[in-house]
Amino acid sequence: MFVDEVEIKVEAGNGGDGCTAFRREKFVPMGGPYGGNGGHGSDIIFKVDEGLHTLLDLRYQKLIKGKKGENGRGKNQHGKGADPIIIKVPQGTVVTDLDTGLILADLSKKDQEEVIAKGGRGGRGNTAFKTQMNTAPDYSENGEEGEKKNLKVEVKMLADVGLVGLPSVGKSTIISMVSRSKPKIAAYHFTTLNPNLGVVRASDGRSFVMADLPGLIEGASKGEGLGDKFLKHIERTKVIAHVIDMSASEGRDPYEDYVLINKELEAFNEKLIKKPQIIIANKMDLEQAKEELEKFKQKVGDVEIFEVSAATNTGLQKVVDRLADLVDEVPNSPLYENSQIESHVLYKFKKEEPFTITRDDDGTWAIQGKEVERIFKMTKFSSDEAAYKFAKKLSRMGIDQKLEELGAEEGDQVRILDFYFDYRK
Repeated sequence: MFVDEVEIKVEAGNGGDGCTAFRREKFVPMGGPYGGNGGHGSDIIFKVDEGLHTLLDLRYQKLIKGKKGENGRGKNQHGKGADPIIIKVPQGTVVTDLDTGLILADLSKKDQEEVIAKGGRGGRGNTAFKTQMNTAPDYSENGEEGEKKNLKVEVKMLADVGLVGLPSVGKSTIISMVSRSKPKIAAYHFTTLNPNLGVVRASDGRSFVMADLPGLIEGASKGEGLGDKFLKHIERTKVIAHVIDMSASEGRDPYEDYVLINKELEAFNEKLIKKPQIIIANKMDLEQAKEELEKFKQKVGDVEIFEVSAATNTGLQKVVDRLADLVDEVPNSPLYENSQIESHVLYKFKKEEPFTITRDDDGTWAIQGKEVERIFKMTKFSSDEAAYKFAKKLSRMGIDQKLEELGAEEGDQVRILDFYFDYRK
């Protein structure tokens, strides 16, 4: 089964908790803190596997969850970091964050791998908090939460040449004649339901990859027929080979077919219409083909046209040789600009408001913000010193001052996530 698009949720592993411990050996007076740090949580990594051509393995995995790092232990023993979770995907896979719309990775290179969700860092043990002023801290940290993301994972095929055209114009027959690809061929529309790839060789031995893409129809860019499900596979191609039934055997006008398909390509992505394109005038062995071709040439303008008959394997080698030239002439270009892919990094580290304060209907002051919530989750409230340290951090962030400006009074309830505190000036 060919699966080229899935939606999944990934959760990187949480960091291990830090340890609170002290040395209590017989001949070591004033032993001091002895708790180790927690280990790093699992990263979620996507890696290219050239042996894969479909996302079938991911189709039924709705959630991929990393492992938590080991907790720190006494005697300053640090917890072991969790091994990364490696998800193998086909070459040409694009990963998009559904919540932000940002492209996280374009996995188009051999053995390429990208960290899609980072595991949380381990919490610090009490040894890490020892200072000259505080030689025996009795608190440690919880591990940091790993990143959680909702993803769209889609394969955009790596092919040099894409065969496009309306159903039943002969694309499958062409690729079966010029390569070892064996697509299903029959005398009805939408015989081809999945893209087919084939390696094609020119007369001088040069080779390139050709993709036979399922038939497009009017409205394909909006999802009609097989729709934009397969239009995305044309995005990586260097050259478009537009196959047209020049015999008008189904009562269609070849020029109108040509215009229709180009409109759909442009509507889906305007970059497609700018790619080098040749016309393969197929079924030239049938009646009326010559006459229709003359009419077509008068309307189409300056475009390379190759007369072929895929059924009799006539004229195809000339087309292949010309496509090989075009593939060599067109430089490699990335599917996305660097700024598009790297924007998630800029987004992650961009300056944001550290917190917001609103008031619930019951009068509770609600404090929200990623940094505030991260500090709260990593704080162990098992000791008065940890609670004091947490309160001090909030004060340094300006939360106490902001609450006072908003009119908070002594004893008011303050909420962070689902936990409530009393406000003290």
